[in-house]
Amino acid sequence: MTEINVDTDLQRLLRTMDLDRLRAYRENLDFYNGLQWPAGPRQRGRRLTFNYARVLVDKVSSYLMSSLNFAVDPVEGVDAENARRAEEYLYQVYQDNNLEQLDLETEIDTAILGDGCFKVIWDPVEARVRVTSPDVQGLFAWWVGDDRDRVWRVASRYRLDAAEVANRYGGRPVGGSSEVVEVWTGQGFQIWLDGLLVRQEANPYGFIPFVIFPNLRDPKGFWGVSDIPVLRPAAVELNRAMTALSTILELSGNPIAVLENVDKAEDIAVQPGAVWELPQDARAYLLDLLSGGGVRLHIDYIEQVRRTLHDLSESPRAAFGDTERQLSGVALEMEMHPLLQKVKRKRLIRTVAYKRRNEMALRILERFTGEGFAPFRSRIVWGPVLPQDRSRLVSDERALVDARLHSRRRAMDSLGVQDPEKEISSILEEARLLGADTGSAPTTQGQRVAADGPVRQEEAGL
Repeated sequence: MTEINVDTDLQRLLRTMDLDRLRAYRENLDFYNGLQWPAGPRQRGRRLTFNYARVLVDKVSSYLMSSLNFAVDPVEGVDAENARRAEEYLYQVYQDNNLEQLDLETEIDTAILGDGCFKVIWDPVEARVRVTSPDVQGLFAWWVGDDRDRVWRVASRYRLDAAEVANRYGGRPVGGSSEVVEVWTGQGFQIWLDGLLVRQEANPYGFIPFVIFPNLRDPKGFWGVSDIPVLRPAAVELNRAMTALSTILELSGNPIAVLENVDKAEDIAVQPGAVWELPQDARAYLLDLLSGGGVRLHIDYIEQVRRTLHDLSESPRAAFGDTERQLSGVALEMEMHPLLQKVKRKRLIRTVAYKRRNEMALRILERFTGEGFAPFRSRIVWGPVLPQDRSRLVSDERALVDARLHSRRRAMDSLGVQDPEKEISSILEEARLLGADTGSAPTTQGQRVAADGPVRQEEAGL
């Protein structure tokens, strides 16, 4: 890493820093958007583009982000009320920032570019935590030595139009927009506008409010690996092969007339009832491009390329609903196993990122609202990737709860209940009201009569 002594050096460094990474971002984004033919002078004829890259990226991202949830658990020996309030505040943050939509959009962007980012800050105008997803094409990071998990500085570069520059900083840019660079460290932050320092102060959070994470980890690297490069060769070859087949079929529908031993030909038209006048010893016939099974060879080759594309993407045809046979249970899971393994690898990385984002949000809330949440344990709850037999899942969880192997809270997590604490409170309140109406003490989740007697509330996981 280059040693930076003064801030102006940093401004100059950003002009030449990570050029290969930024170029790869642009190439991957162009390919995702359908620019999949080699650059250069356009040749005559059609160019078909079958954008499998976009479909495969969107498909894997949808499977990955299915039923994302989170929970906050109390630390042993600490009042559980703190964890409950922390979880409620986090749900409010998720709702205020529409994080379900933002997370899916960020995941698609991360799969395309290879890296993703969240920014967690306090909005003083609306008095709430704001979560955004900055464009990683404008992000730069510095880490401590060989420890790439310890980032000590982050720079975020983006552009603002003239109206927004005037609204935020006063004055107007020379051109139609201005380049803004935010530089964050754990101690302070700066804002540079077109190379001029316009703001510098202490970091109000005490930490760098960026969560930068890779799509897939590049061994010994900080920046991640995109899903696009591995698909590129097969996708380009599929486009070429399909274009060639399309041209053959088009020519077969408009046959070519072949004349032998003819020096000059006029008024030769391929149409019903056409009469051709040919000199002696001349021969005329229509070129049949479909004879000899040539088209079948093209189709078989295209099918092989398409199969290769699915193998490289780890997304079998079953992920698109094409199983060619009836599958269920373990058989379907084995068919989808490559996709499940890819989703698992990505979820390991995303779990760390989402936990870090939740912790940042709670630390900011503590600082600006005076609420105290620590200590707590935040965890991410992922839903099943494949469709589940819900009645069977409910039966299994009920058996585990009855055997005191699962708490009700954990069972609700497995069943996809978004806020188990709120649901449990609603169940208890409903049971209390029903008990008051009937004049009896109902059996609730906090007091359940089992074969071996009543179960205490803490044993029931409440």
